[in-house]
Formats: sequence, structure tokens, C-alpha cells
Amino acid sequence: MNDVPREFVFTRYPGRQGVVWLRMAYTMFSQKRGPWVLLYLAYIVVILVLLSLPFIGPFAMLVLRPMLAVGLLAAAWNQERGGAPAIKHLFQGFRANRWALLTIGVFFAGGITVAFSLASIVDGGKMLEFMALGGTLTTEQAVAKMLDGQLRVGMFSFMLFALPVVIATWWAPALVVFQDATATASLGASLRTALANWKALLFYGLGVFFYWSFLPSLFIYLVAILVPPPTSSLLVIGLLVPYWLCVATILNIADYVSYRDVFHANETLAPLGRST
Repeated sequence: MNDVPREFVFTRYPGRQGVVWLRMAYTMFSQKRGPWVLLYLAYIVVILVLLSLPFIGPFAMLVLRPMLAVGLLAAAWNQERGGAPAIKHLFQGFRANRWALLTIGVFFAGGITVAFSLASIVDGGKMLEFMALGGTLTTEQAVAKMLDGQLRVGMFSFMLFALPVVIATWWAPALVVFQDATATASLGASLRTALANWKALLFYGLGVFFYWSFLPSLFIYLVAILVPPPTSSLLVIGLLVPYWLCVATILNIADYVSYRDVFHANETLAPLGRST
């Protein structure tokens, strides 16, 4: 680590630390459930508004995502020092370091676009076709599409191509805001640090898969067997939507928890200032 700039010195963790990040994030969430849910709902509303913009909606959402992510980081920072998450934190990223965050957003949007384009070449446009059809598909048609082997190859290819972009931008907004890094330096440090902690990230990813996909899929399967329709559909929607909302909130808290643990291990907390 001698070649790493002093301000970006990081801690290298074993695999199990990825699970620890999820546990720590859940602890923070459980202490302030109401404020966190309200803040994340506000975040979703802003994302939906951006997506609804004609022509530029998806691109605008991707570009501004790092700035909005800073709001969730600021809320976690505030809670860690005795405060509470609040909707006012959501726009913290628009108040400082705007150009660096926008640059990260452009990099993220461009990288995701390239990854999607490469995946479309691999699967012959199956994923693009599936996304274009969107809400016009019935449940049965959507399931049939998902069973298409070529589409699944495309989705796997997209995740593979997008992975370097995702890990390069994972801790980059936090490095910009908390350590006043430039966009280029933060992207490089995030990528380098994530690769050094690949075991922890692997365990983290497995944890995300378990709570985001495996448990809900198992629940849907059991409900389909034990409960007749339409009650089964109402039960799945009524329970899984709040569940996924909570899990998504916890994962965003984990962004801060992991950054704090990797880049500021064993540091004494700074006092809570008026600006937060």
C-alpha cells in the first residue's frame, strides 16, 4: 500500500467482513426505522421524477445518482453522531463538490450504457427487446421471456461488464464528500480498494442475493403452493413491497458503513455540527 496516497489509505478485510457491513447497516436502520423509510421514499420519488423526464429521464437519473447517494451518506453520517436521518439530507450532494459528483455520474451513466451495449451484442438484442416491451407483457409472458437462455446470457453479460463501473463508483461519492477527493482520484481509489477487498465484497454480494432474491423467491414459492389466488397475490405484494423497501434502505446505509469501515477504521467520530 506504499503507492496509495496518504488520504486514501484503506484497511484490507477478510471475506466475513462483508456480512458484518450488512449487520451494522441493519443495526443503524433498526434504531431509526421511521426516519430512514421516509428518507428513502423521498429518494425513490426523486428517482421516479427524473425517470419521467422526456427523452433524458434514464440518463439524468444515472448522472444525478451519485449526488442523491450523498444525501443518504450524509444521513448515515448524521445518525452515527447522535442525530437522525431527515429528508433535508437528501439534497446534501447538491450543496458542495457538485462538479466532481456530476463527473462521477457521467462516468457511471457512460459505463452502464457501454455495458448494456456490449451485452446486447452478446444476446442479440434480447435484453433490449425485453426492456422495450416493459409493462405490456403479462406475467406469463414475462416468465416465458425470463426463461429464454439467450436473455439470461445477456443479463449475466451485462452484470459482468457493469461490475468494474459499479465498484469504481461505489465509494467514490463518499471519498469526494468526506475526503474532498477529485472525481478521477475517487474513482481510482474506489476501484483499487474494492479489488483489494474482493473477498469482503463477495460475501457482501452473497448476503445481498440471499436477502434481496433468495428469501423473497422462497416466500413467493411457498405462498403460491399454500394460498389460493387472488389472496396469494395480495399477500405477496402486501408483504414483499415493504420488505424490499427496508432491504433497499439497509443496502444504502451499508454504502456508508463499508466506506467508514474501510477508509476510517478505528477513527474517533467527529462531533455533530450545525450544518448537518
